[in-house]
Amino acid sequence: MPGLTAWQGLFDHGKLQSGQRVLIHGAAGVVGSMAVQLAREAGAYVIGTGRASGRRTALDFGAQEFIDLENDSLEDVDAVDLVFDVLGGEVAERSARLVRPGGTMVTIAGPTEAHPIDGKTIDFIVVPDRPQLIEIVQKVREGKIRTNIGEVATLDDAVAVFNKTDRAKGKTIIRVRS
Repeated sequence: MPGLTAWQGLFDHGKLQSGQRVLIHGAAGVVGSMAVQLAREAGAYVIGTGRASGRRTALDFGAQEFIDLENDSLEDVDAVDLVFDVLGGEVAERSARLVRPGGTMVTIAGPTEAHPIDGKTIDFIVVPDRPQLIEIVQKVREGKIRTNIGEVATLDDAVAVFNKTDRAKGKTIIRVRS
């Protein structure tokens, strides 16, 4: 699902093309890290954002720049063709101002009032798409992109793992058998 979400946001809704500049919020997260990799693989210049603790992860997944949303100024980013937003709220409002004329802000964070001055905002919910999923799986198999796996737990530990209150780093995998 994270791969499909990133794919559909970048390519189906954002119409991302090689050579474009894209700002990806939550670049160290599960959806964001997939978006970073897919955008880079498509030939885009990728600027990732997130918490300071996610800097290394976002850069390792392929972001060429990283903006710490708690300590850096988002407004210092040069104009971008596409914003891929997973956060919404005030960050989306600030990001809309960075979209160059004719550009797009795509969000999965729900409906927003944030709109680029001379561009568009698209709010979407991922839909199942077998051909896209097959293509994503093929890219993983070829080593072109990799998944952001956080914790691997046994089935016996599944409830405890999902009841944790700390923020997950990557997708949690439940191993059903050894």
